[in-house]
Amino acid sequence: MLESAMKGAQEAGAETQLVHLYDIQFQGCKSCFACKLKNSKCNGICAIKDDLRPILEDARTADVIVLGSPVYYSYPTGVMRSFMERLMFPIGTYLYERDDDSENGHLGKHVTLRDKVIPTAMIFTMNCPEDYMRQINYPVLLEENTAVMQDIFGYSETLYACNTYQFNDYSRYDFNLFSEEDKRRYRDEHFHIDLQNARELGRRLVELTRR
Repeated sequence: MLESAMKGAQEAGAETQLVHLYDIQFQGCKSCFACKLKNSKCNGICAIKDDLRPILEDARTADVIVLGSPVYYSYPTGVMRSFMERLMFPIGTYLYERDDDSENGHLGKHVTLRDKVIPTAMIFTMNCPEDYMRQINYPVLLEENTAVMQDIFGYSETLYACNTYQFNDYSRYDFNLFSEEDKRRYRDEHFHIDLQNARELGRRLVELTRR
């Protein structure tokens, strides 16, 4: 899905980079608050110097950011959440612009350390079918992540790929929750559509940077 989104971005003229988070040794935010110090020198990049630091520096200067994760127990993977913490917490602040309603308990616009809107998106893949995904309120849970991306970067979308075909050889695994035949048929009928949706997403996000 991410590779397809990259193809769409490339078709729109973008230079792209794909990062596999599981190949990098890093942890989530440690609440050191170095990025929240007055006159902080972090400049929107996590102060922790580890293997993730170069990726965060690249993301800080990117014009578009697309994150992709399978869904584990109703949420993105722990690795993705750790990355999101490290990426977004230094860009967000505890500051809000004052407006006419501030004295009445209404906060103004959230202040973030960016000087432009950065189109972003989250791609979620999952084993459950789309109707069941909506029945168990996955969009309510998952799009909270998108909402944070929207707040920090100014724009975000969500794309789902449901009822995924999980195993290369189903005969090796214990399962009776679903039918391999049904899974294969759904994949053959829908996966090319999922890839096309991701491709269009990548192209659309790049085009948004030109408006």
